[in-house]
Amino acid sequence: MSVSRKLLAAFFVGSGVNHFVSPRFYRAIVPPRLQDDATRVVEVSGVAEVLGGLGLLLPRTRRLSGAYLIALLAAVFPANLYMAREPERFKRVPRWALYARLALQPLMMWWAWRATRD
Repeated sequence: MSVSRKLLAAFFVGSGVNHFVSPRFYRAIVPPRLQDDATRVVEVSGVAEVLGGLGLLLPRTRRLSGAYLIALLAAVFPANLYMAREPERFKRVPRWALYARLALQPLMMWWAWRATRD
């Protein structure tokens, strides 16, 4: 198994677990129109990340997991956009990091696609 795929899987599993370790941070970045369901959004996205990461490790689900993670990254992009557009709400995160997250999203999508093609 490639190192890249293992790292990607670890990233998503770790990130998903972090939704349950630090839920307050994730609830804060849920865009306003979904705030009424912020807890559920954070829990569902955390489980989704863990499952997608684990799916990368299994040959039978690898490609599907890659497509799934690309879709997941697209689905959570509005939270990153919200953070960049409302930097005063996220004073503990450097402004440059808020914008860097936007640029990283397509790179993560590419990584998910690339790591599942072999």
